[in-house]
Amino acid sequence: MAEALDPRRRQARLAELIERYRVPGASVAVEHGGETHTFTAGVLNADTRAPVRPDSLFQIGSITKVYTATQLMLLVEKGRLTLDTRVIEVLPEFRVADPHTTEHVTIRHLLTHTSGLDGDLFLDTGRGDDCVAKYVEACADLAQIHPLGATHSYCNSGFVIAGRVVERLTGKVWDAALREQIIEPLGLTHTWTLPEDVLRFGAAVGHLDGKVAPVWHLMRSCGPAGLISARPRDVVAFARAHLTPGRLLRDPEAMREPQVKVPNPQHLGSHWGIGWILDEWDGHRVFGHGGNTIGQSARLWVVDDTIVCAVANGGHTAAFHQALAEELFGELLGVHPPADPAPPEEPAEVDLDRYAGMYERAGVRMTMTPADGALEARIEPTGALAGLEPPTRLRLIPVDESVFVGRRDGEPTWRAAVFYELADGSPYVHFGARATPKRA
Repeated sequence: MAEALDPRRRQARLAELIERYRVPGASVAVEHGGETHTFTAGVLNADTRAPVRPDSLFQIGSITKVYTATQLMLLVEKGRLTLDTRVIEVLPEFRVADPHTTEHVTIRHLLTHTSGLDGDLFLDTGRGDDCVAKYVEACADLAQIHPLGATHSYCNSGFVIAGRVVERLTGKVWDAALREQIIEPLGLTHTWTLPEDVLRFGAAVGHLDGKVAPVWHLMRSCGPAGLISARPRDVVAFARAHLTPGRLLRDPEAMREPQVKVPNPQHLGSHWGIGWILDEWDGHRVFGHGGNTIGQSARLWVVDDTIVCAVANGGHTAAFHQALAEELFGELLGVHPPADPAPPEEPAEVDLDRYAGMYERAGVRMTMTPADGALEARIEPTGALAGLEPPTRLRLIPVDESVFVGRRDGEPTWRAAVFYELADGSPYVHFGARATPKRA
């Protein structure tokens, strides 16, 4: 155990990992045995060559969602609402395209990604303190990708709406409420949301295909879904509060009760709780979350009493995080995360025509074409993020009747796609944590 966290050895191993996976820079914080250790390697910016330091800030992306969920749970514990409170009871002006969802969607639906709202509406509503309110107003035309509560599909939009609920109940903008409810009580000195605050520290920039990303940050309106920047040590302290009743919440375990099974658990976990992703590794309960922004990636894992937060600013981040988790938890606890998916030696014989066609939701269009015993998938970003990444082509190889795996040229990590049907027989593919309906 002592060897696993030896500073000289761990720094050297981190440097080896970022070189292997072409990561410009990374920072890792590990809490184990009551002590927190931080290790860094590489650079914050490939152009300036500024080094990563222990106090450098990285974008933690969607790990932010657990903070927003915690804000709401703090309000639940104060009796201001319940998880089954309907959104319109707090936001009477709230509307989405589907009248049934408008009337019946609850806080629980938002925090467990079961609302069915088309989740990747990235809409710039300005830099003002009313940006979240304006975003929620714009949701009046937001479509359903599945019926309310019918399945799990990762939903950024739902968490922005959840952030607006926080604003209404606290009387503060989301950023200010976050500081009052979580950041200041935990003494998180290196956790910020606005660029003008982040820039007071050494801040990482994202990298795409080895080059500095053309955009540093997402729009402010997406704050409750993914705009926190932090050093890993602060993220570990936040996770520690979820292991300590009374540190923030009287009953933090309530957020770790399984709420919905994930149709495609690869790279994520088997279930979703309130904000948290839940899994089991070698018989050990695991909770955590991940986050990806424009060329940056973060992971947070809690296994037993050990907490790890790792952040990286480009390269093959999925493979980097997998290798790091395998090594750290293997050495510290003798626990191993599930192996990445991989194609079988012989592809399964599957009726590929059954899955052929076009699948679409806000932000992405996927076209599946049978070819030589597999599906050729063309994945095209649409909407506000369309210009940031080119279309991707994947050869999806069947593992069994519903599970396929594919990877981009040059990438070490295979990604799983799961084809399935809802209770009403509607065909979907669950890929990248999202449920995408077949449109044609």
